[in-house]
Amino acid sequence: MIEVKAVEKPDERRDFPRGHLEAVHLTGLDFAVGTFEPGWRWSESVAPLAGTESCQIHHNGYVVEGRMHIRMDDGGEVEVGPGDVFVCPPGHDAWVVGEEPVVVYDFAGGMAQEYAKPAEG
Repeated sequence: MIEVKAVEKPDERRDFPRGHLEAVHLTGLDFAVGTFEPGWRWSESVAPLAGTESCQIHHNGYVVEGRMHIRMDDGGEVEVGPGDVFVCPPGHDAWVVGEEPVVVYDFAGGMAQEYAKPAEG
């Protein structure tokens, strides 16, 4: 069975401080478009929703616009920008660099399924 969905008509949208996520769900793939405004930082904007000290979602991402800095719990750091494809395991913080919004396409599935969902309680 072939499935096609348009990102312009997401199955769901999740809003969080200084950003939002729009996701489409297909068999075997959840695809998310994350938009992060200047001043967004995971540990400030999403951690209160997730209930964890660092992001515990695995990301397979492609940066469409803007720049984002990622710091792993083990101290490793990287900055990603337009055209970069990245794999980021669980256990990290991230934040927008500069005054331009960041748009990331995430193919991992975890972001679309669990990212910025309130922790159960």
